[in-house]
Parts: sequence; structure tokens; C-alpha cells
Amino acid sequence: MSDLFHREYDRLRALVEARLETYFTADAPAKSLADAMRYSALSGGKRVRPVLALAFAKACGVIDNTALDAACAVELLHTYSLIHDDLPAMDDDDTRRGKPSNHIVFGEWRAILAGDALQAEAFSKIANCGLEPPRVAKMLSALARAAVDVCHGQTLDLEAVESGSADLYAIHALKTASLFVAAAKIGVLAAGGTERQLTAASEYARAVGLAFQIRDDILDKDGFYTAYGIQKCEELIESNTIKAKNSLKGAFGGVRFLSSLAEELAGRSS
Repeated sequence: MSDLFHREYDRLRALVEARLETYFTADAPAKSLADAMRYSALSGGKRVRPVLALAFAKACGVIDNTALDAACAVELLHTYSLIHDDLPAMDDDDTRRGKPSNHIVFGEWRAILAGDALQAEAFSKIANCGLEPPRVAKMLSALARAAVDVCHGQTLDLEAVESGSADLYAIHALKTASLFVAAAKIGVLAAGGTERQLTAASEYARAVGLAFQIRDDILDKDGFYTAYGIQKCEELIESNTIKAKNSLKGAFGGVRFLSSLAEELAGRSS
């Protein structure tokens, strides 16, 4: 991948990190809750979803700051889902991104509340992002759809553990790809994009989200990897990456970064 792509990705990621650093720093009624929220919100990660939102806003001709809080809202929603996923009643993971999970550090009940508060804050960031109310309403709707879909996906995932039978496509279209779609749509909406651009962005993000999940499963040797084997998984990643790149044609001006992003996520090793 070109140095130009990596420089732009790092630039967008740095914008997100800097803005997240400003969140939850004011005096709060329960400081321990704010600390738990910041712990997970600032725990690192690739920041793929907010970068995706910023990239689509830019593809529609809008500068970064216009969409920055909305992009960070997607990351807050993602962070809430990770906190709850790690709970003993869910996936029961003690670590996240090489650090103790939120509930290990702050206790289960506080982790639940931190996740709840982060989800609410995600909607607040969009509601107060300063854009026109009709556009904000559509952005909130896109985020709400993803929030519900993630819960449905997690439900199907946990039910599959109980039954021993999983529809991986259905699970991850909801649990993973839906938040990619929300990020892409929010970026387009923040920029005042067209219906055609919204459709193209959704198609791109859905395909990239599925490829991203399959690569995750290969790296973790579970899910798609266990069900289909490495060769079929690599074929699925390639076909979805091609689909993502093709969806951009004719809908946006400059798509080099988005095309490179699809390829980068498909081929990543961590």
C-alpha cells in the first residue's frame, strides 16, 4: 500500500484520537463512570469506522471538522458494544486490545453503565454537531439502525453458541457490517451527499464490513475460518473487496483512498 494512503489514514486517525481525548473530561456527578468511559474510548484500536466516515465526507467534498464529532459518535457506539461484548454474560473476555477489559478494571455493573452512557453520548454528539436539523435527523436514524442491528447480531451469535448452529452471514451483516454502513452513511450525510452516494456508500461499507470480519476470523481461527476453511475465506474476502471498490464507480469524485482502504482492511495481518 502506498505511503500516501498510510499518511492520510494516520492523519484522519489522529484527528479522531485528538477529538476523543476531549470527551468526558468535565466534572461529572460520578467520576468513576466518566473514568470507565474514557478508559475504553481511549484504548486505541484502528479507528476504522470514524476514519471511514471522514473519508466518505471528504469524497463528497467536505472538510474533516464538519463530520468529526459525527465520526467519533460511531466510535463511541462501537466502544459501547465492545464493553458489553466482553461481559461475563456475553463473550466473557478478560482482555481487549491487549489491556484488561472494562469490567475487569471497573467491575461489571460499572462497565454496563459505562456502555449505556457511551451509547447515549454517541447520539448526543450527532444531535449537537451543528449541522442542519433534517441532516442530523437522518444521521441519528442511521446510527439508531446500527445500534439495534448490533444487538440483533449479538443475540443471534449467542443463540448460535447455545444451539451449535450459526448463520455467519446473518450474524455479521448485523453485528459487524451494520456499523460500517452507519459510518459511511453518516459521512455522506454530514457532507450533504446525494441519494446515489448514500446507496453506493452503503454497498461499499457492507462489503468491506464482511471482508473485515472474515479476515478477523482467519486471524483468530474461528467463525468463517472454522466453517469454510482458509481458501473459501480468502475468496470471500477478495469478492467482497472487489464489490466494495466497484460500488464507488461513478458515485464519487476521488475514490483512491476508499479503494485503498478496502484493500488494506482485506489484507491486514492484525
